[in-house]
Amino acid sequence: MNTYYLGIDVGSVSTNLVLIDEECKVSEKLYIRTQGQPIKALKEGLKTLKLGMKESYRINGVGTTGSGRQLAAVMVGADIMKNEITTHAVAALEYCSDVRTILEIGGQDSKIIIIRDGVVYDFAMNTVCAAGTGSFLDRQASRLNIPIQQFGEYALKSTTPVRIAGRCAVFAESDMIHKQQTGQNTEDIINGLCEALVRNYLNNLGKGKEIVEPILFQGGVAANVGIIAAFERQLEKKIIIPEYFDVMGALGAAVLAKEEVRKKGSTDFYGFELVDREYKAKSFECQDCSNMCEVVEILSDNQPIARWGDRCGKWNIVSTSKQETSA
Repeated sequence: MNTYYLGIDVGSVSTNLVLIDEECKVSEKLYIRTQGQPIKALKEGLKTLKLGMKESYRINGVGTTGSGRQLAAVMVGADIMKNEITTHAVAALEYCSDVRTILEIGGQDSKIIIIRDGVVYDFAMNTVCAAGTGSFLDRQASRLNIPIQQFGEYALKSTTPVRIAGRCAVFAESDMIHKQQTGQNTEDIINGLCEALVRNYLNNLGKGKEIVEPILFQGGVAANVGIIAAFERQLEKKIIIPEYFDVMGALGAAVLAKEEVRKKGSTDFYGFELVDREYKAKSFECQDCSNMCEVVEILSDNQPIARWGDRCGKWNIVSTSKQETSA
């Protein structure tokens, strides 16, 4: 019987699942749009994995990451739960052991991670400004009526540089429309948008950071050849795209799950039968003190299986195995 380790990355835009074997080689990967329904997306992903495996196998461990890592951990019975900085760093080091800089741009946020001597030395995250994320490019592609998959190819055809304000998504859109109205070529405008996103990223996240090679570019936006070219022009350095660039968070979670199970000897994974259960998430405001904490409650078959969000711990019923360990 083959044994695998499952990594789950639940984000606001996508839910990613990765299966790795004992050698940390990727066996299966799934990229599913979350669409505001993380429970549904996770159940769909697990069901797809279960149906897609034709051989006899066992899941030996599970790790979760992403903004929905706590929800996912409670649902599946995760062995380890880690933040995105840690999992992206672990996956990058698995792919390139001497990596020194990680650029990561997802749908709703972006990160820069500085690695020195195989450990995270520094990092920065942007979870506020849309101008430095994939959703910004998606919106502009839609406005220009161009498939996002072709966006980068248009940028590479540009012959005349067009500077577009990139400090804010609202100003960038206004500037793009102005450039269209003045008759600028679509290719030049798209190239200007790629340059603006990279400039925003480096000014906000890269400011004061020593960006040295090897440099790995991770996240869904790494599929955009226009963004890759813009990074290479502005940094004057080579950018490396890992094979599984779009699911590196889930890959890192799977690697960490393998290490965790090796230490404790068994897994807490509930099994694929969990896809048949009914899960609901709701929240309420505790009125017992002036903090008025918003408590999140997860129910399985109408029974509460986890709560979190309260500062004092009064409502917290997450088991110790589901608590996030330090990075």
